[in-house]
Amino acid sequence: MEPIAIEIHDLWFYYGRQNVLEDVNLLIRRNEFLAVIGPNGGGKTTLIRLILGILRPDRGVVRVFGEAPEKMARRMGYVPQNTHFSKEFPISVLDVALMGRLGRVGRAWRYSPADRRMAEKALDRVGMLSYRDAPINNLSGGQRQRVFIARALITEPDILFMDEPTASVDTEWQANIYTLLKELNESVTIVVVSHDIGILSSNVKSVACVNRTVFYHDSAEITTEMLEKMYQCPVELIAHGLPHRVLRKH
Repeated sequence: MEPIAIEIHDLWFYYGRQNVLEDVNLLIRRNEFLAVIGPNGGGKTTLIRLILGILRPDRGVVRVFGEAPEKMARRMGYVPQNTHFSKEFPISVLDVALMGRLGRVGRAWRYSPADRRMAEKALDRVGMLSYRDAPINNLSGGQRQRVFIARALITEPDILFMDEPTASVDTEWQANIYTLLKELNESVTIVVVSHDIGILSSNVKSVACVNRTVFYHDSAEITTEMLEKMYQCPVELIAHGLPHRVLRKH
């Protein structure tokens, strides 16, 4: 059995007086490929930000490799859902990818030739090397998403978090991204937040359903019972479209 990468005990979190997460307990082992699913506003992104150390719990404990998240920041990569830059901020695709090396270049704040080679290799892996000199804001949403994945890859993370990684990405590259993630998962723990249940169930190893609290399932199978707990209403699995269908008034 793999050692534990992330452990959460009795976690509670509030935005002001609004209770967003309560009584969360979760263990994620190394080399896990975990899907985080749940309704909008259920706390999925908040949970990821707590693990990353961007937010701090009002109660409870979060540990990454046995330490506080802020001490492990360099071992975690993150691809956010929002990948927009200000239109007035002139930055190229290569520059965005190189930002993943900022915490490792030392006090000189200069990128080495090795850093640039790593950035180009990461861009090539996501099919964006030919755009290396293009302004990031000239790209489509899906292209920007791929550049941000490249930026996360060159941090050489032990844990990679992705919030809706295939948002705005065309169907072909959705499949390519998950193929890449499965390759990375041989040595990297991966946590993906997504609404795309069909793609997730054929790629991940386990599922965490988040709706204020967390229901963990050590299997990639997404069942009607799981969705009923998560959405707190009777549901029916369907092959396409919305992730659930309400069966009676609730």
